[in-house]
Amino acid sequence: MVPAASYLPSLAELAEHTARYVEAGLAGAANTAKAYAGDLKRFGTWCAEHGLEPLPASVDTLAGFVTHLAETGKKVATIQRHCAAVSKAHALHGVDSPTDDKKFKILLEGIARLKGVRQKQALAFTLAAFKRIVKSINAQTLAGKRDKVILLLGFSGAFRRSELAALNLEDLSFSEEGLLVDLKKSKTNQLGEHEEKAIFYSPELPLCPIRSLQAWTKVLGRTHGPLFVSLRKNSQLTERRLTDKHLNLIVQRYLGSSFSAHSLRASFVTIAKLAGADDSEVMNQTKHKTSEMIRRYTRLDNVRQHNAAQKLGL
Repeated sequence: MVPAASYLPSLAELAEHTARYVEAGLAGAANTAKAYAGDLKRFGTWCAEHGLEPLPASVDTLAGFVTHLAETGKKVATIQRHCAAVSKAHALHGVDSPTDDKKFKILLEGIARLKGVRQKQALAFTLAAFKRIVKSINAQTLAGKRDKVILLLGFSGAFRRSELAALNLEDLSFSEEGLLVDLKKSKTNQLGEHEEKAIFYSPELPLCPIRSLQAWTKVLGRTHGPLFVSLRKNSQLTERRLTDKHLNLIVQRYLGSSFSAHSLRASFVTIAKLAGADDSEVMNQTKHKTSEMIRRYTRLDNVRQHNAAQKLGL
């Protein structure tokens, strides 16, 4: 009889598994990891040009790099992301990061003060304009049928474009009450906890996200696989999933180049708030974790239209 202890993994095997879990914990979202990879490549190139060591990097090395970024016109958010990438790389290799140095943090604060931290945000559209655009789409064509669903579902579900791109047919549950969309993972739910978005019927048939979606899924003729796919030049369906970049281009095709796929989500927040929805109701759909993020997303930047000074009674 083989002793029970022989079935236990060795310390070396456990160490390998531990390293894998730690790496997964540090990796973060796929899009973030991709951005970090580009940032680290840029940092490594800069270090090589100046004969400096990128890992482990000294405080002076990173200070020189971020100063270079600031002087070449990079935004504060971009500089902060580069620092986060450097910090992740050091954590993965088990070495101290220069980003933890107090003097370096003061440098970043100084850059933020001088350059400002205001970020360019995706424009929001009005509900009237959105309705007009959706009604103008020719849903008799495959591309029109698909694109209409992207706009309606993206807006009514307040989806991130990465979430829209990742949707599969098996994530959809239709009923008389509406549609439930199962979110496997999202930017704020990297552990894959159970999350759903609720989509409701519209009394206006041309603007109904559920009926438009049902028409699109009927065309797909399957029950599994990617929801949004590319089309060949002769308008034949493929099974190639649309990327979030393709979704962005589709949204801009209809809304204009000033907008983006993120405008669907931003406009949901703004329009819902103007309609009287409270933060908790908005957060239940957007899956934001704090009211602070809702306030940041709300595009109420028309100083005359959205101003309490109109309510003073003078």
